[in-house]
Amino acid sequence: MYQYTEFDKQFVRSRAAQHRDQLERYQAGQLSGDEFKPLRLQNGWYVQRYAPMLRVAVPYGEISAPQLKVLAQIAREYDTPDAALLAEAQATQDKIAGLAPKLTTNYGHFTTRQNVQFNWIPLSKSAEVMDLLASVNMHGIQTSGNCIRNTTTDELAGVAVDEVVDPRPYAELIRQWSTLHPEFAFLPRKFKIAITGAVEDRAAIGWHDVGLQMVKNAAGEVGFKVLVGGGMGRTPTVGTQIREFLPWNQIMNYLEAVIRVYNRWGRRDNIYKARIKILVKAEGQRYFDEVEAEYQDILVKDGGLHTIPQAEFDRVAACFAAPALNLPNDASWAAKAEADVSIEAAKTPAFARWITQNVKLHQNPALRAVSLSFKRTGQAPGDATADQLDAAAALVAKYSAGEARVTHTQNLVLPWVRLDQLHALWLEAKALGLAQPNIGLLTDMIACPGGDYCALANARSLPLAAAITERYQDLDELNDLGHIDFHISGCINSCGHHHSGHIGILGVDKDGKEWYQVTLGGSDGKALSGPTVAGKVVGPSFSSFEVPDVIEAILDTYKALRTSQGHKAEAFIDTLRRVGQEPFKAAANAARHPAEETTI
Repeated sequence: MYQYTEFDKQFVRSRAAQHRDQLERYQAGQLSGDEFKPLRLQNGWYVQRYAPMLRVAVPYGEISAPQLKVLAQIAREYDTPDAALLAEAQATQDKIAGLAPKLTTNYGHFTTRQNVQFNWIPLSKSAEVMDLLASVNMHGIQTSGNCIRNTTTDELAGVAVDEVVDPRPYAELIRQWSTLHPEFAFLPRKFKIAITGAVEDRAAIGWHDVGLQMVKNAAGEVGFKVLVGGGMGRTPTVGTQIREFLPWNQIMNYLEAVIRVYNRWGRRDNIYKARIKILVKAEGQRYFDEVEAEYQDILVKDGGLHTIPQAEFDRVAACFAAPALNLPNDASWAAKAEADVSIEAAKTPAFARWITQNVKLHQNPALRAVSLSFKRTGQAPGDATADQLDAAAALVAKYSAGEARVTHTQNLVLPWVRLDQLHALWLEAKALGLAQPNIGLLTDMIACPGGDYCALANARSLPLAAAITERYQDLDELNDLGHIDFHISGCINSCGHHHSGHIGILGVDKDGKEWYQVTLGGSDGKALSGPTVAGKVVGPSFSSFEVPDVIEAILDTYKALRTSQGHKAEAFIDTLRRVGQEPFKAAANAARHPAEETTI
């Protein structure tokens, strides 16, 4: 992991102290609400439906065991609203629908941006929380506002067997360049960058304002393929390639040009048309030409101000060296450890299933990358209680050299697990309820907090997530269905990435009631999903009561239409693309209950 310098540490502590001063002036009436709002947003403090929400930055998903422990402390001691507020919020939820879930407190939430959120911390306690975060080099910078947001990457960065170049040093350099960038502090709209260095795109780069794919050219030189103009929301757009190969040390100069042209011409009169995807779509080649001209000006007139020096890259890259794990210096050890795992898996089917779904191969044959699943009954996708955060910290310290990764799919990955410790880790994770063997399956769904917490949402996401999770608990059935990306958003802002789901759900408001659109055929670019593309809407919207039956009808149609080769069944997304939308659309519409007004 990147090691903060004394400058980094002082910067974060100073930012926390600055927030405390701003909060005290706001509480004393020296700052109005309108004056305080942009200041708190710069540190990740929102005001949501019922209470403040804090978004904590986890740059490119890397998080340490001590940081997880502090997040657990924040969840336990600060994520607790006033009892009257909680009762009022619960009463409001109960009026929405008879089976509204009980609102929960004292937890953190892993997000698709590889960050962590808290939903109930009183604003009056925010300065204390910022000080706690600063004690472990954490903060809320770049998690809100019209700035360059937290850069994301592949959760297997540095360990993936298909990796061409480790993207983490570049992600860190981008973080340092973009943090409080004075020219880009007030962009037309938020700006998101994703970077991957592997053959398989696990960072969904096509869905970002800028997507970066690390590549090597014919001479073996490292560089970037650059995509620009991706995004979801009201107009889902896949990024367009603007550069086939950009030398690695020019990435900041080029990003400077891309964002400078956007800052110059991006719309500021309409929040829904302010993202760079709208500018790219409207201007096309004209935008690309202006970026190239700006880039050349930066190189010539500014002397390539942000060209990355080799020495600085080497300093940062050294922070990402593999940890010392004291592995046996014996070539046959890994083979024996792998054989022992296979023997244990043959004896214990549950362990074998977990190995298949939750454990990935590693660049080091003696190691594995392991996913802890935060998708289970009784809790929303990505939620972790204070106790679970503490327990996860202990597992990370014991089994993964003190390092974990928050994933785009709202789980945790332990990237440095020894082969001979897999079974022990499984036993402990299983006892904690974090060993569900469902990674990549239907119940490993993405879901935003939706109307239960978010003031922007049109409908709730979490009751639907709970209903689908409860309906599909049979592991044999889940494995038979195979790989399915199931994503739920509570509004068109698409925080649940419904556009990229093989099956996507979008909450919409219709006559003051919650309704849901179903989309089919989306992809985020992973190998099992094919090229990045937005799903297509299946007919009119459905009531919340109907949605679980609609999903079941769609899946039954898949099982009836799929083909098989030997013992391997055709994947859902492949069947859908082969036969087209119509059979699935017909099945979904047949599952309607026209006279039914009940909601989940």
